[in-house]
Amino acid sequence: MLIRLFAGLATAALFFASNPVWASGVTLVMVEQPGCHYCRKWDEEIGPIYPKTSEGQFAPLMRAQLGTPPEGTTYARRVNYTPTFIVVQDGQELTRLEGYPGEDFFWPVLEELLKRHAGYEPVTQ
Repeated sequence: MLIRLFAGLATAALFFASNPVWASGVTLVMVEQPGCHYCRKWDEEIGPIYPKTSEGQFAPLMRAQLGTPPEGTTYARRVNYTPTFIVVQDGQELTRLEGYPGEDFFWPVLEELLKRHAGYEPVTQ
């Protein structure tokens, strides 16, 4: 019984260590509020595909309401605009993107922020 438990724990540890989502420890917090037009626009244009992208695998999305950071998360400064996208690692803000002017702007800026502040390496095909 103890051997099975140990084997299960070892398998889980290998999975989490080899899975880039868990290995990076990075999340993308989307701060939003009810009635936010640009939040809805992001949800329509980016929301469905984000988890399937390399960026989404590296920094899974976590949502938070304006004024209420996710438990265990510390922002570097107050969030004033929605949406605000905050790159967080180990509960600490690394950098942020304020606003959403469209997908043509969002992807290259997010990629650069993740590369510069979180060690992201884009997948090239």
